[in-house]
Amino acid sequence: MTSDNNTPRGWSRRSVLKGATALGAAGVAGLPMIGKAFAQDNALSFWQFYAPRGDVKTQVDWFTTMVDAWNAANDTKVNLEYVVGSDYISGSKLATSFASGQGPDIFIISPGDFLRYYNGGVLADLTPHIEAAAQQDFPQSVIANRMVDGKIYGVPMEVEPMAFYYSVKAFEDAGLNENDVPKTWDELLELGNKLTTGERYGLMFETGPGYYQNFTWYPFMWQGGGEFQTAEGKSGFDSPAVVQALKLWQDAINSGAAPRQILGGGGGDIVANLGSGYCAMQNVGIWGISAMENNAPDVPYGIFKLPVPNGGKYVTVGGGWAFVANAKGKNPEAASRFIAWALASMAPDSIQRVVDWCTVAKSDMPPRDSALRQGGEAFNKGKMAVFSKDIHPGTRAEPRVPPEVYKIISDAIQATQLGGADPQATATAASQQLDAFLASYSGAPIL
Repeated sequence: MTSDNNTPRGWSRRSVLKGATALGAAGVAGLPMIGKAFAQDNALSFWQFYAPRGDVKTQVDWFTTMVDAWNAANDTKVNLEYVVGSDYISGSKLATSFASGQGPDIFIISPGDFLRYYNGGVLADLTPHIEAAAQQDFPQSVIANRMVDGKIYGVPMEVEPMAFYYSVKAFEDAGLNENDVPKTWDELLELGNKLTTGERYGLMFETGPGYYQNFTWYPFMWQGGGEFQTAEGKSGFDSPAVVQALKLWQDAINSGAAPRQILGGGGGDIVANLGSGYCAMQNVGIWGISAMENNAPDVPYGIFKLPVPNGGKYVTVGGGWAFVANAKGKNPEAASRFIAWALASMAPDSIQRVVDWCTVAKSDMPPRDSALRQGGEAFNKGKMAVFSKDIHPGTRAEPRVPPEVYKIISDAIQATQLGGADPQATATAASQQLDAFLASYSGAPIL
């Protein structure tokens, strides 16, 4: 570890690590060399997993065009620093960089990881740089989990609700069509087994532990009325709704309808799994539309909203990444101005930038009301219309949780889904762990 004598002025290692166990656990050996390259000048480093070396041209172009426009008009420049997605999302590089006092000036985080960095004291308050009209342009359902005490600490670039995608060929081979999509969990499992062959799984949920798996599991807990935390701040995990959600994912594996191993980049990679014929139905977010159009254009597929348990209510989860600024970076003021200019200005080009990200670079729902209006027909035609009209209205924001809470939930999912543990006993044990942690938690509110 870097000694405290080498920690840059203004940093408190204790404040950076507060409430963020994974930061402390990350070793400096994993620190990427990027970020050091610009230590000698005033350029702001912007870490993300899209550009300039990403493999999706529309996304690379969106980021580079944005940064080029900023750099052409501002003395303080921004440099895009590419980090491989698996290292950024599931690895320790970002956490390690902050633990060693060398975090990027601008970076992106999901709601699930917000409290790690907010409680660590490294997120700048962006509110002073965002005009009132722009603040009101973000629906509360989108912006609330990036706010603390009425202040904005992250500006979302997208909203990504989850659904199921299905292979038209797999359905046709089984004598099925779009009228046969499952409406209930029982029908989902039944159809998953029917669509399973010696060469193909009928159904797929994420199996790899991580923030993404938790994110994709939450709606199944919510549909039965479950919560991991009660309104009083205690654990709500020991409940019938939690148990049945754990059991659903376990049953999918135990029946043989769902695989333990997933291809490509994991459960969020639709091309490597459903697109390749490895599975017939896959739980994936809205980004799957552009992924299939760009990388499997000849594979016909359909989309349906998440089935519900008996007596349950439809709900899905909406995630999405947000731009954030390092409060301890080289120039937090300029980094905050860049973020506001890029995604949170009422200027037409700022609004259009959000539209372009959600319709050209990717397929997402926009996080701003003005972008939804300005995008117009793009959100209401083809496969996007299925999300706009059928799936997105049931969206609930991704929870923000401290790393300790994430890990308890993740361990419970893994133990039941892949480890064969009893769902009820697992929920009870996890609930006790949650209560023990929540009793002494002192960070920003868990949402």
